[in-house]
Amino acid sequence: MKKLLWIILVFPLIANAAYQRNTARPVNEVVFGSVETVRYITQQEIIESKSSGWETLLGAVAGGLIGNQFGGGTGKEVATAVGAVAGAGIARNHANQTYKVEYRLVEILIKTEKGKLIDVIQDIDSNMLFERGDKVRILYFDDGVRVDKEY
Repeated sequence: MKKLLWIILVFPLIANAAYQRNTARPVNEVVFGSVETVRYITQQEIIESKSSGWETLLGAVAGGLIGNQFGGGTGKEVATAVGAVAGAGIARNHANQTYKVEYRLVEILIKTEKGKLIDVIQDIDSNMLFERGDKVRILYFDDGVRVDKEY
């Protein structure tokens, strides 16, 4: 029975860590094979932005400055305080939101020339779309794996 080797690579969520096709990198190993199956998938991540406090402070200052424009005497002090509290609340509510980030990925099952099955998940490159039967090369780097079409 052929050994099934699973290599799963999901690129870090940091934008500057993405694979760059125009950057020279040393390759540790190159394995040739053909695509058995291709599956285009999406992965969602829920990001919860965390305020460092500066947004709330700036909101309070802005609200206080706006509130200070209204009233006179004690009323001006009350308007300043209410503006500061309202500004801080609005800024804090806005800064601590959650949102979804969707990543488009491709899962490629490859049968190597030596008969091993290798599964790689990588980001989708619209210039490098895979189909069953495509001849590919698997590039092994120090920090991961990448599949490209063989030319």
